[in-house]
Amino acid sequence: MWRYLAGAGAGVLLVVAGMMLQAMRPAAVAPLAAMPAVASEPGGQGVAVAVPEATDKTREEKRFNRYDKDRDGSITRGEYLMPRSKAFAKLDINHDGNLSFDEWAVKAETKFATADADKSGAMNPTEFATTAVKRKPRAKTNCPDKPAPPTAPDREEES
Repeated sequence: MWRYLAGAGAGVLLVVAGMMLQAMRPAAVAPLAAMPAVASEPGGQGVAVAVPEATDKTREEKRFNRYDKDRDGSITRGEYLMPRSKAFAKLDINHDGNLSFDEWAVKAETKFATADADKSGAMNPTEFATTAVKRKPRAKTNCPDKPAPPTAPDREEES
């Protein structure tokens, strides 16, 4: 019985300690001062390494600029709907301004037929994997390579 009481007491102490640590944590972390990064060399001397700077444009600014075709600082309804209307026009095969189910399903049917390599009417896991959305590879950053850790010098045995 005393084991259960000791375990419960330890659990309560851990919860209280966690709450105290959370309360002591600062609300916002101050940004780091702009200091050049220094990589240490085996000789003990530091070499300044250029740290890549963030670009001025955020992801949301870039997205905004893709839609704002006339660069007037605002997105009109036409500018906002332009990518969607191009996609609609591709699906509207008879160009009547209405999208029937058959017209809408053509892309999915074509994708299925292309993926079903053995023409069995069903996709196996390998065939299904070919239907995944092709994503652009992420751009590689210009971060400097991590320096190799210093190695201990080989010691020669003295006789």
